[in-house]
Amino acid sequence: MKKPSSLRQQLILGILLPVGLLIAFNSYSLYHQALRAADTAYDRTLLATAKSVGELLEVALDGSGRPELHANLLYSALEPFEADNRSRIYYRVSGFAGEMVSGFEDLPAWRGKLPVQGPYAALVSFYDDDYRGEPVRVAVLLQPVAGTDGQGMATIQVAETLELRHTLARQLLLETVWRQVLLLLVIVLVVIVVVQRATGPVRRLSEQLRNRTEGDLSPVLAPDAPREWQPLVEATNLVVTRLAQLLEHQKRFVRDASHQLKTPLAVLKVQVQSARQGDVEPLQALAEIDVTVTRATQLAHQMLALAKVQQLHHQPEASPVQDWAEVTREVALDLAPLMAEKQLDFDIATESAMISSHEWSLRELTRNLLHNAVLHTPAGGRLTITLRVADRQAQLTIADSGNGLTALQQGQLFLPFATGDSQKGSGLGLSICREIVRSLGGSIALTNRIEAGRITGLDACVLLPLAQISLG
Repeated sequence: MKKPSSLRQQLILGILLPVGLLIAFNSYSLYHQALRAADTAYDRTLLATAKSVGELLEVALDGSGRPELHANLLYSALEPFEADNRSRIYYRVSGFAGEMVSGFEDLPAWRGKLPVQGPYAALVSFYDDDYRGEPVRVAVLLQPVAGTDGQGMATIQVAETLELRHTLARQLLLETVWRQVLLLLVIVLVVIVVVQRATGPVRRLSEQLRNRTEGDLSPVLAPDAPREWQPLVEATNLVVTRLAQLLEHQKRFVRDASHQLKTPLAVLKVQVQSARQGDVEPLQALAEIDVTVTRATQLAHQMLALAKVQQLHHQPEASPVQDWAEVTREVALDLAPLMAEKQLDFDIATESAMISSHEWSLRELTRNLLHNAVLHTPAGGRLTITLRVADRQAQLTIADSGNGLTALQQGQLFLPFATGDSQKGSGLGLSICREIVRSLGGSIALTNRIEAGRITGLDACVLLPLAQISLG
């Protein structure tokens, strides 16, 4: 499994990578801008040199009487224009017909064109070339020359090597880059210090949780945590609270279940001993043992059912869709012998209601409610089941004609092992119903039915949302 990167590492990489790329691009751009700035500055010097050469030109007649360009120029006259000994200046003067007049003969002659509108008020052009294996910057000046013997246009080329220009550009680049690198180092230091301080509460919180004793589920305290960490702290406390409630519920359930199972087993042991000693008639003893075993079996079945409800509630997969009307009719058919034994006036009316649920959950919910109604309806009484659909909800109502509930019973019946009549149940049926309804996102209520000022029965009403069925 790949080890996750630290927050410090992510921040440093997230900041340094774009900043480093920006510095590299900026350095590249700055170097070329420095070269262009150096060219602009030193091109002026080249133009001044060319003009100085042009001032030393004169016109004289040749042997055939035609005007000819002459130059009285020594190379030492150009030394004042050399910035230092790191660069060299070369020149070439061409006559009216392009002939070589003075300077370095091997300097390549100019064959270009003057710009339409240059930066200087002179007939001058600048270009880059190679001379004697070195890159040079060349200025070409077309200088009019006039005298008593005639006039013409002289071509003056002045070339300079680029060492000084490159040195200046590098100096500008280095002076800027080391400041940017220093800024980058400051950013790294700030990120490390800030992350160290920002993650301090998390480390202290981790140490606090690590040093807790087993079973300590008290809320996590992190008063010095930044606001950005508060949702995490609150979510942690919420999980801890839920876990504490779950553990408390399990402890209480195990405690109550052990007590409830211990009671019928103790009664069963006494009944067996009484039968063996002859204190009770054999048939009577067997009948009493049968009742005790039946109650213990029912209790064990309901405890397993409650555990299964919890298991289905925590399963992440989607539940299948069931028709609640079909499940209700099947449950009523299963309990028909009990209703026939008590000669109940039974009536059922259902509408198709598609519910997203496991079939076992719907069946257990309906069976528990209907079984309770059968047990509490007197012989010959009336019992009705109604299933209706309205407003994207299904409503199941089971109405018996029993004695209803007292105020105390209404407040306790949904608690585990709480029962209105200890002879008719273990007290887990309604608790199972409530857990099933909660897991399905519905609600359940038991309400006394009052007519003419007296209780005529009990209505068990369950509301469940209908399944979202896609038509595509």
